[in-house]
Parts: sequence; structure tokens; C-alpha cells
Amino acid sequence: MPKPKAYVDYNKCNPKLCPEGICQAAKECKLKILHQDAPYEIPETTGAPCPACFRCLRACPAKAIVKIEG
Repeated sequence: MPKPKAYVDYNKCNPKLCPEGICQAAKECKLKILHQDAPYEIPETTGAPCPACFRCLRACPAKAIVKIEG
């Protein structure tokens, strides 16, 4: 059975909602699969497998991180 993973809903993502424009979800991603190049920029994923810890989901103030199945 495929594991769930995190996905960025770019329609909801708004770095202005994060303190000083620093993506809180990317900050919580310990494997740096989700990263932000500079404050106020939209975060991107590296394409590496998501371990499904969902720390990013809980950290995002815009609720732009969603859980998808497999």
C-alpha cells in the first residue's frame, strides 16, 4: 500500500503569512525536501521521496500543505 505524502497547494501558499516571509513548512522539513530559496519566495520540493512525517503540514499557517495518498 502506498504511503501518504505531503503536497504543496500553490493556490493557497502565501509566504507573506509566515514570519519575515520565511516558509514555516520548509523550515520544519528536516530532510530539506521542501525548501525556499529566499524569504517571500514560494517554496519548492526537490522531488525526493517524502517520509510522511507531516511536520510541514502542521507548521504551515496558510494550510497550503495537504496530505495525499500514495
